[in-house]
Amino acid sequence: MKRLVLFAVLALVLGGCQKAPEKAPEKAAEKPVVEEKVLVNGIDGGGFPPYAFVDKEGKTVGFDVEAVEWIGKKMGFKVKHQPVEWSAIIPALEAKKIDMIASGMSATAERAQRVNFSDPYYKVTQVLVVKADSKATLEQMLSSNKKIGVQRGTVTAKYLEELAKKPGMKFKLVQYDSTDLSMQDLPIGRIDGSGMDSTIAKEVLKKDAKTKVVGTFDAAPENYGYAVRKDDAELLKKLNDGLKLLMADPYWVELKKKYDID
Repeated sequence: MKRLVLFAVLALVLGGCQKAPEKAPEKAAEKPVVEEKVLVNGIDGGGFPPYAFVDKEGKTVGFDVEAVEWIGKKMGFKVKHQPVEWSAIIPALEAKKIDMIASGMSATAERAQRVNFSDPYYKVTQVLVVKADSKATLEQMLSSNKKIGVQRGTVTAKYLEELAKKPGMKFKLVQYDSTDLSMQDLPIGRIDGSGMDSTIAKEVLKKDAKTKVVGTFDAAPENYGYAVRKDDAELLKKLNDGLKLLMADPYWVELKKKYDID
């Protein structure tokens, strides 16, 4: 009996001397994967070559498209392009449906009341395109009851709306959703001319040898700039810093050559 008691005591002592099983080493905390920020760039829904447009393969291309994508890579964000009706593009920006506008937008004083613009990167004038066989001068086009087409919501449209109110101006303004639509109506006689930015006219004349620029409107030249919301100072700085880098890089010259921009 004493032996049994002794064995029991020894078992308890030996059992208490055994080491507790070691815990498995904790895994090092994994670093969270930081996804690159994606910003939505609003472009002219009607297409605005060579700055921003959708090609035949359905890909968004253009000078501003490639420029802002290059800037994004340098500044740490990706760019997604979203076509928007031009007359509604600033409201879309204000409503945060898009984050910026890089699509050949003129940085006018009127627009600057609602958005902030980046540093300028291109200058344009306003011109009138007519059929190549037209004999009328610009002055005659504006004073002889001619029909002049224009894309609504553009600087050219605003200028022509104001011009039509001045004494001696006798033309009918026909507004379209895009310049392409107005140019479809020009050769069949629905309109007699189409007002547009000089940069668009350059593209038009490349495609259609049966058209010509009859003259430049008496309007101050406009600068193109990228637009952001008034409260988005961070993005504005990134775009300005990126533009400076881009314009100092050989890629800027390559882009201008690729899209035939002076």
